[in-house]
Amino acid sequence: MLNRFPEDYLDSLAAGDFTPRPSVSGRLSSYDGLLMEAIGVSLPVGTVCAIGTGDARVEAEVIGFRGGKTLMMNLGGPAALLPNAPVRPIGAPGEAEVGGALLGRVVDGAGKPIDGLGPIRGAGRWPLAGKLQSPLDRGRVLQPMDVGVRAINGLLTIGQGQRVGIMAGSGVGKSVLLGMMVRAAEAEVVVIGLIGERSREVSDFLETKVAGAARARSVVVAVPANHSPVLRIRGALRATAIAEAFRAEGKKVLLIMDSLTRVAHAGREIGLALGEPASARGYPPSAIAMLPGLIERAGTDVASGGSITAIYTVLADGDDGNDPVVDSARSILDGHIVLSRALAERGVYPAIDLGPSVSRVMTDIAGPAHLHAARVLRRHLATYEENRDLVLMGAYRAGADAEIDAAIACHPAVMEYIRQGSDEIVSLPDAVAELTGVFGDG
Repeated sequence: MLNRFPEDYLDSLAAGDFTPRPSVSGRLSSYDGLLMEAIGVSLPVGTVCAIGTGDARVEAEVIGFRGGKTLMMNLGGPAALLPNAPVRPIGAPGEAEVGGALLGRVVDGAGKPIDGLGPIRGAGRWPLAGKLQSPLDRGRVLQPMDVGVRAINGLLTIGQGQRVGIMAGSGVGKSVLLGMMVRAAEAEVVVIGLIGERSREVSDFLETKVAGAARARSVVVAVPANHSPVLRIRGALRATAIAEAFRAEGKKVLLIMDSLTRVAHAGREIGLALGEPASARGYPPSAIAMLPGLIERAGTDVASGGSITAIYTVLADGDDGNDPVVDSARSILDGHIVLSRALAERGVYPAIDLGPSVSRVMTDIAGPAHLHAARVLRRHLATYEENRDLVLMGAYRAGADAEIDAAIACHPAVMEYIRQGSDEIVSLPDAVAELTGVFGDG
């Protein structure tokens, strides 16, 4: 009967390229609700593992090592785990799905779609940590970007490839300002990372600020505040990786991250769980050191001609401008927009405080007449604010100082220029024309 088989039949059964691979498995030795310790398994940092079996199964990510044990952090909610539960690796570290297949979609920190539109097919792959670039691979910021907000277009002009921070305390209008910019920004792709915000804000942002045509060119990565700190950091890395992949295709990308402070908070939770010493305001060194690595990935790419214009919201806890995250972000970014609670209380929206706000590339992308008019408006506003108390008390006598008289006369026009309705769009040419028309002769 064996003669019926071809002579090479038995040889064909042996796969020449087969390489035996051992099944890697360990045991759970410690779990305190967030941090897990496993023994009997050695895996690279970033590897995703499955712990437990059946309904008690939970996923965790390797974050470090200590005393011969592998440290992991829970990626989900509470689980009914038992001592010595099996620990098995299920995912290699560090890749994100990217490409045109993600346009119009909403994913979570693990890259899983949460919009009910089915699986994402045909996506490419990109390292979560990005691809290291030489400083000479980054181009200069030479072209302005229209964001549809008059005060920003005219006085804090943003360039393609610039990194900008919107800094303010809670409830001053950061998310509303972001929505205005998303609707009007002249970008081919908009990548939005909603990191550590309220779940209600995620659905509200999608339905009101990323609706209609804006949704078709947008990718949203949503990781609410009740998710694991590891997932929050992964969400920020994933949003940046998606933007980098589009930039490599030569596209003009607008990356919006709300908020950078929640990413730092997640880093603080992980650092403290690992036993790092707390320094300024309870932040371990690793939480602050993580921010430059994230922010520096945005910018212009000389090779592809694409750019990532990044706008990060930075929450100033207690309206403290010297908060470690605020101070660190200010030193890394190419500009910052400060929102004032005092202006918001007076009903001035967007509540942009022009004094401490600055765009470090505006002199490279704006014309001389534009720059002159912006300086005149700033000078009038600064003079008025310095003497505001005297004017309100009636202690200033008209004619005593020509600069103060000019500042008082121009103040209504200054405030009218800053004010803008949340559903109003003012293009860059219109904002510049209005600014030079009113303040160009000052």
